[in-house]
Amino acid sequence: MSGHSLKDPSTLLFQKQWIRRWIFGSYMALVLLGLPLWWRTTSIERLSLPTLRIDSLGGKELHLPLSVAIDAASTGTLSDSLVHRLRSTFESRKEQAPNLYSHLEFSVDSFQGAAPPDTYSVSLSEDAQFPIIQNKHLSVPIHQASKVPDLLISLLTPYETASPPGTFRHLVAKYSPRYRLSFTLLNEDAAAGKVVVGWDVAKMISRWIAPILEQTSELHNFTIESQIRFYAPLAFEPRILSNGEDMVHGLTQEHLKVFVNPAEWTLASGVSNDPVLHFVLFVPSDSHSPLRILNDASQPIFSDVFVLPQWGGIVLLNLPTDVPPKHHLTETELDHVFSSFQTQLRRLIGVSDLPPGVQSADPDRPLTDFQLDTLYRQRAFENAGSSKETLQSIIKLVHQIPNMPVGQDVRDDVRGALSALEVLYAGVWRVPASALQHSSRSLALASRAFFNPGMLALLYFPAEHKYAVYTPLFAPVAVPLVVTLLREVSAWRKDRREKRSAT
Repeated sequence: MSGHSLKDPSTLLFQKQWIRRWIFGSYMALVLLGLPLWWRTTSIERLSLPTLRIDSLGGKELHLPLSVAIDAASTGTLSDSLVHRLRSTFESRKEQAPNLYSHLEFSVDSFQGAAPPDTYSVSLSEDAQFPIIQNKHLSVPIHQASKVPDLLISLLTPYETASPPGTFRHLVAKYSPRYRLSFTLLNEDAAAGKVVVGWDVAKMISRWIAPILEQTSELHNFTIESQIRFYAPLAFEPRILSNGEDMVHGLTQEHLKVFVNPAEWTLASGVSNDPVLHFVLFVPSDSHSPLRILNDASQPIFSDVFVLPQWGGIVLLNLPTDVPPKHHLTETELDHVFSSFQTQLRRLIGVSDLPPGVQSADPDRPLTDFQLDTLYRQRAFENAGSSKETLQSIIKLVHQIPNMPVGQDVRDDVRGALSALEVLYAGVWRVPASALQHSSRSLALASRAFFNPGMLALLYFPAEHKYAVYTPLFAPVAVPLVVTLLREVSAWRKDRREKRSAT
């Protein structure tokens, strides 16, 4: 034991009662002063949305006028008959497939002289050998007058020329204002035989693809990229068939579904988040050549092209045996390839084929006005429906998740999408491109609001998770403060009782 006497703890300065209470009060003051800051920094901005206006869209549908005029001078006594048959044909088609026709307000009449504006006109010709389209006019040989109703309805309604019905719609890619087109030449194995080392892709794109991109510029903004790959193995072994004295490697219908090998193939650069439509020229190795597509009976078919729904198109190129080991594709070889790519692109973006036998008077324009207007109407109808569903989903999510933030940017996008949609539903759109512009704007704004990062964050961080975050953070601080508070209250009450008893 040292010579220093032990001090009574109660005599120490920091153990004095009033000092302890000042210290405790300081902590509590800091907590109370920090509460507004904590509340401000952790509170969620939740602005009101036009719920009633969005709910009112539930019973609204887009209606697009579709006016047809029959040239009475060329049809003569057949004019009234054609008008009646066109009306009855459209009504019967509408009953059979209301999803394709419900948004179209069809009207047909006869005219003399100049056709009314924004109208599709039809005439009969004694000189024509086949139906021909010039702008918005259809001229039909007089001996094919009975085909006019079916031809015209097929031209003016989407996905109507597909055979069998319904096989075209599932190919069409989901609408996007921007697409990337990726053109890829794939050598299965450049080290195992002949290899394609070059192709004049820029010239072919300019010749076959650019005209379609120009005509559909009101629909989409396209960017293009191309590449050559020298190793792209298949993920399966093609079926070997005997074709006389030769061996043929066949792709079954099941093989076509898994033809793309994403584990080994690099088909897009990934420089943006825009949807990609792929166009692949596949050159099989010598060990898999010739590579042919098989039908359901396991027999090779003539076609060497196929489309993967909403993904892209593929062309098989079996090199002749007499080409050099390192081959540069000629224009003749590429014309067939890019002609196929053009057809695949049309189908992927939703352009219906012309009915069999119908030709365009302008071969420099790959798409007729009938095809473009039909595409505009269908995309406007689809966009309006998607935009309405997206807005309704936003309202539903906001109501279901009380703590979901709704910032100024989200509210502005919702209001903008709603305004464009209301204008679309209220208008009479005789020019389909105008309806498309409003529907595209509405869909773009609604999608941007729905996928706003601030809203998405709460989908993966529900309110229950806050307790898991705050408990380990504040519990170690709160427990000593609460215990000290209880102890000081108890000491204060004890002091009061002692003072009362002393007096």
